[in-house]
Amino acid sequence: FTSVKSSSLKRHLKTHSEEKRHVCHLCPKAFRTATLLHNHVNTHTGNKPHKCSECDTAFVTRGELSRHRRYKHTLEKPFKCTICEYSSVEASKMRRHVRSHTGERPYPCDLCSYASKDAYKLKRHMLTHTGEKRYECYVCQARFTQSGTMKIHMLQKHGENVPKHQCPHCSTCLSRKSDLGVHLRNLHSYMEEAVKCRDCEAAFHERYAFLQHRKTHRNEKRFKCAQCNCTCNQ
Repeated sequence: FTSVKSSSLKRHLKTHSEEKRHVCHLCPKAFRTATLLHNHVNTHTGNKPHKCSECDTAFVTRGELSRHRRYKHTLEKPFKCTICEYSSVEASKMRRHVRSHTGERPYPCDLCSYASKDAYKLKRHMLTHTGEKRYECYVCQARFTQSGTMKIHMLQKHGENVPKHQCPHCSTCLSRKSDLGVHLRNLHSYMEEAVKCRDCEAAFHERYAFLQHRKTHRNEKRFKCAQCNCTCNQ
């Protein structure tokens, strides 16, 4: 991190500090900066000072408003991968994506050899050690540590009681209509900018078609050593 302002540097340094001097008067939580505390208090009071100029939505923080505008209005993806064609609305998603190239897993489990590319997956993994089961089947009340495991249970054990929503474009079948909506947006919606295959000249305006095409390159060994006959697929 570099900055032309010393105040910006001081503010940035607080992100590395463990000291949390700013305590919420409504709950036990404490924060490193007054801004973080102010944003947190707004979640208690319901105050949403950052209003979208394009629609009626309002947000607690300026960052949430910026993210909303990119997702819903401008469709801008300012964070671009330097290795492949991937681009993202959020910097955090780009950092996570880059780790798929580097293989970096900066979030190790203290109890086993597991390590994750992002903090959320590590948090979810820790439930396998604590035994906490936050997800409950609404049919038989069985409990699970992960939502994915619960969904598999419902489809396998209560298939006749679970409404199935078939994707009209592929063989995917989902138990919730909202999940089908996410699936359609992420995989089958038309993209203005085509995604190009890094292994050949193919380009696609639908992510599902792109992913299906990528499978054709899975076992290719494109990378050849200049010193010997060794070839690799990565």
